[in-house]
Amino acid sequence: MFKGTFHHRLDPKGRLPVPAPFRRQLEGQGEAAVVVTLLDHCLAAYAPSEWARLEEQLLAMPSLAKSTRALTRRLASQAADCVFDVQGRILIPPPLREAGGLGGPDVVVVGVLNRFELWAPAAWDDFLQESEHLLDDASLDLAWPVPPPPPTSTGKP
Repeated sequence: MFKGTFHHRLDPKGRLPVPAPFRRQLEGQGEAAVVVTLLDHCLAAYAPSEWARLEEQLLAMPSLAKSTRALTRRLASQAADCVFDVQGRILIPPPLREAGGLGGPDVVVVGVLNRFELWAPAAWDDFLQESEHLLDDASLDLAWPVPPPPPTSTGKP
């Protein structure tokens, strides 16, 4: 699982060094590439095996539903296979860099469990600001059930 936040820079050709912990995890799974697509206000990178699982989920959804078709088109049409070079970088295609708002060299790479995301620093800061109220609501939804207190003895046999 991917976790953590890393600050990297795209080189002039659009190559991004994948954080070493992410690269080690992918290589440990026998993955030599990632599938990158647009998701929300960032780019999402999936291991090919995870992307295949996502494809299966999309194919299992009702294909006649307009929202399913829109989601499938959106994710698949903007997806690109990005292979690691010998220096552990991936080349982000120009259309994806533009769609993901990666106009400058700085990129925030964020681990999000089954994927990692590529954010423009300003967009990441905006997300953090806007998500504060969502975290308060989510913490209520995710609260662990409190176990009942243990039975008390009355001291009588």
